[in-house]
Amino acid sequence: MEIGPPKLTRYEKARIAGARALQIAMGAPVLVEPTSLSSPIDIALKELESGILPITIRRTLPDETYQDVPIKWLIEEEKK
Repeated sequence: MEIGPPKLTRYEKARIAGARALQIAMGAPVLVEPTSLSSPIDIALKELESGILPITIRRTLPDETYQDVPIKWLIEEEKK
């Protein structure tokens, strides 16, 4: 049984991009080649779209069952 849609929701995207942008702003290494991207948010979104972030989403139901889904899988499903 799958929990949630087979793609990243806008809330998950916002949470991941925000957390990664904070990491970048605090000095974390950038995982993509920074071209004309200047803000940490732009860089974080580019990293998210490329699917190179090693992050897993935990989707939880009210009955406390959950499913861990790697964002790389969700991004690949979006592109189909």
